[in-house]
Amino acid sequence: MRRHAITRRDILKASAVLVFASPARAAAPPAESVTPALIAAARKEGAVVWYTSADLQLAETVAKAFEKKFGLTARVERAGAERIFTRVAQEYAAGIHTVDVSNTGDAAMFGDWKQRGLLAAYVPADVARNIPAEHRDPDGCFAIVRSTLCVIAYNPTMVQRADAPKSFADLLDPKWRGKLVKGNPSYSGTVITSTYQLVRNLGWPYLEKLSKQQVMQVQSATDTPKRVILGERPVMVDGNEYNVLIAKEGGKPIEPVYASEGSPLIVMPSAIFKAAPHPSAARLFQNFLFSAEGQQLFVDAGGLRSLHAQVKDRPGRIPLSSIKVMNTDPAGLLSRMDDIKRRYTEYFRV
Repeated sequence: MRRHAITRRDILKASAVLVFASPARAAAPPAESVTPALIAAARKEGAVVWYTSADLQLAETVAKAFEKKFGLTARVERAGAERIFTRVAQEYAAGIHTVDVSNTGDAAMFGDWKQRGLLAAYVPADVARNIPAEHRDPDGCFAIVRSTLCVIAYNPTMVQRADAPKSFADLLDPKWRGKLVKGNPSYSGTVITSTYQLVRNLGWPYLEKLSKQQVMQVQSATDTPKRVILGERPVMVDGNEYNVLIAKEGGKPIEPVYASEGSPLIVMPSAIFKAAPHPSAARLFQNFLFSAEGQQLFVDAGGLRSLHAQVKDRPGRIPLSSIKVMNTDPAGLLSRMDDIKRRYTEYFRV
């Protein structure tokens, strides 16, 4: 059986020019706002089809808010980023155009779609005004609609706050041997992104030393918080911040740690397809996703981070502006992906 991941990796390497905006190169079309004419045209089309890797409950919350506001249907097609990439490839190869708007946590695929001419250049007014230039495509084909951090976390029933790690370096302390859990970069897009950033910022010697700590290996960035909450391991090396925040706010025993070296940043673009069957509805939906209202939904209902200048973090959460982050670099990750997986497997024996 031929695995699509091989084909996908080869394709993405060929289009590894993905770089978020350099203002000097900007060639995006003029920004557009929501107008009565756009709303009328969207209502005439009747629906928008959204392929997203967002958690289903969050995606449906966003879709329902859009439907209530504008009076047309938002159809959610939720899947992981890899499956969305494959589905789009298969549909387009067969001449089928179903998707209007897509948003996933794999920034690299948007560079591929752009290079193959699949994306429409469209800039919502909120993107132009409120999303930093480095987090939007210079040609207006996509921008970061949501983001998260990959954080350390611990179980406060097992570890006192004063004793909890405060940095990645602290995880090398012998006292944490046999007490750590980490996601596997060969399975998780979030974990390979964060592992790449650790290697880039701290070097391979750090990962080699960490591998000596008898680290429990699980697959995804959603698994690690679960293991900490259940008490299987008291500390996680990496995991989705939004899972940690939602669990903590729900009364579960877990506390995030924002490492002194910086927390890896995971960015999630959104784009409109050029062959979208509902082009006006797609533009209206893209505007809604990037509006202060839409962005606040991602933050409040999803525990995610917004790069929108006017959006506020929920009370009790540390503002993103106050957290030191490790910058994202999709093109750099693509160039080193195979090496990271190979060396990680050698170090951690997974």
